Order: sequence, then C-alpha cells, then structure tokens
Amino acid sequence: MAKTLSTVAALIATAVLCFSALVEVAQATEQKLVVDGKVYCDTCRVKFETSLSEAVEGAGVKLICRDRVSEETKLEMEAETDKSGHYKFEVEGDHAEEICEVHLVKSPREDCNEIVKGWNSARILLTIDVGVVDSIRHANALGFMKKEALEKCGGVLQAMGFLPIN
Repeated sequence: MAKTLSTVAALIATAVLCFSALVEVAQATEQKLVVDGKVYCDTCRVKFETSLSEAVEGAGVKLICRDRVSEETKLEMEAETDKSGHYKFEVEGDHAEEICEVHLVKSPREDCNEIVKGWNSARILLTIDVGVVDSIRHANALGFMKKEALEKCGGVLQAMGFLPIN
C-alpha cells in the first residue's frame, strides 16, 4: 500500500511539473516585451552623445525583425519620439530566431536630419530566453547629425579628454 501511495504521489508530482512547464511556455509566447530608446541630435558631429546633444521630438524610428536564415521580415513597427526624444514599441511574442534592430527613419529638424550609415540602427534581443527578467529592452541611443557642429563642441570634447589642451 505504501508503494502504491508513493507511486501515485510521484505521478502527481510529475503531472504538476509538466503542467507548470506548459503554462510557462504559453506565458512566454503571450508575453509582451517593451523596446525603449532615445533619439538625439549630435550637435558636435562626433557619433556619440555629449552634454551639448539635444533630444529630437517627433523623430521617426522603425523596429524591424528578420529571420536569421532567410532574412525574411517577420515584424515591422514604426514609432515617433516624444518631447524628451524617447520612443517605445510593445512587441508580442518571442523573437529569439530573429535579428531585430531599431532604425532611424526621419527627423523633423531641418538643421539636424543627416543619417550616417553604420550609425543609424541599434540591435536589440527580443526574447525572454536571455537571462533578463525585466520585460523592458533598452536600445542604444540613435543620433541624427547636425549640419554644422556647434562652436562650443571643442571645449566640451577637450573636457572629455578627446582633444589636447593647448
């Protein structure tokens, strides 16, 4: 009788474990991930943010996920930045088998709308299977180039250690 009870208990425990694994898989495919990032105006034309960089309100960005093998587009979404230059995408499902990137599309600023190839996108992992518990994924900041660098840039870059002190 004791053997039968332990066998039944083992079967129940196994069933509970299998059921909880199925629930986790179902939740993973239904989970929403949030991609957030920032778009700035590179006022010094140095391809990174400085204290003189400015947020770009109303900039267009696009999230594109492509299959790793076939390169077929699996997801494409567009967003616009808010007053502080931030954008958000709410993405459903897991995109572990895809390469996902946020791309600059357009700037509303005539004085700061140059897109530099190679610096116009940020790759982002959109899967829950990367050891990150949080559902928010932060993309690297993206910048449009100002037509001409500000005069103050030399001093800022010097203070940052990028230019020699005269």
